[in-house]
Amino acid sequence: MSTWHGLINSDYRRWLPVTDSTPAISLHEGNTPLLPSAHLSALTGCDVRLKVEGANPTGSFKDRGMTVALSKAAEHGAEVVICASTGNTSASAAAYAARAGITAAVLVPQGAVALGKLAQAVRYGATIVEVAGGFDDCLRIARELADHHPVALVNSVGNELRLAGQRTVAYEVVDALGDAPDIHCLPVGNGGNITATWGGYQNYAGAGQATRLPRIWGFQAAGAAPLVHGAPVAVPETAATAIRVGNPATWDGAVAARDESGGLIAAVTDEQIFDAYRAVARHDGVFAEPASAAGVAGVIDRHRRGLLDPGQRIVITLSGNGLKDLDASLRDGHTTTETSARTADAARALRLTA
Repeated sequence: MSTWHGLINSDYRRWLPVTDSTPAISLHEGNTPLLPSAHLSALTGCDVRLKVEGANPTGSFKDRGMTVALSKAAEHGAEVVICASTGNTSASAAAYAARAGITAAVLVPQGAVALGKLAQAVRYGATIVEVAGGFDDCLRIARELADHHPVALVNSVGNELRLAGQRTVAYEVVDALGDAPDIHCLPVGNGGNITATWGGYQNYAGAGQATRLPRIWGFQAAGAAPLVHGAPVAVPETAATAIRVGNPATWDGAVAARDESGGLIAAVTDEQIFDAYRAVARHDGVFAEPASAAGVAGVIDRHRRGLLDPGQRIVITLSGNGLKDLDASLRDGHTTTETSARTADAARALRLTA
């Protein structure tokens, strides 16, 4: 049995913009599960698989790009890396910077980042700057700092290193299934992941590794759906904090992924997202953060509106681990608890009979 040592140390290295002199700054990211969903498959009449990106080292898909970005930063002698983040990027950048012995600075929206993600960045030793504003304000400041100071920006916007790493999710899907699926669904916030996922399928098909290309279906939260409306949202609102972005930095790439694949970018409500968040945990045993469930919500919504043909193979990216946002789980209110010190009381709570 072969042992997995991370993307840069795998057969996927040849698809990455690295050289023989590039060090491998890795936490053994990638090679995440592609789980069949019996529940969603039965519901939709399709073959539905869940790509569980929360199984990456820091709990999100961001690790795929960050291993490349920090490996190249280390190769070039960078001393400080900086990023803007709604949480997952900050956790990943801080972890890989720690691995590389490089200082990390992260800019996050004040009071708008899930504590699990902020706790990660703190523990990895990053310098955290809370910005009075949203993600878009954080990214603007990070870009200005990178333009005028000796720091390396590791956001995915315009960052071929990050995008190249994130494309590997498509390679893994094709290698696991033997070809591309009919549809690949995923949540959309800043636009980098949908862009990279589509690019990965294009690369593999162009090299003869896949015989077809999937349609890419992206889903945004209804209160933060600039790509759906075709215009930035000044004050994005959603409890799915990872996709609370009003003006996606990789706007053009996301739109190209939609249009070139014959796919779509649609909106789902927070209620739909949290219904899907509960369903994927209860029926599939996967605890994903709320934003991750946007793709699941989108598939269910399309099915219920008669817009999903049965018999298709569908892959849904679950982009982050549910432990990232424990507050969301505990606030959700769909939990049954009982307090008892007696066996008889416990039996009644569990509806057990003799």
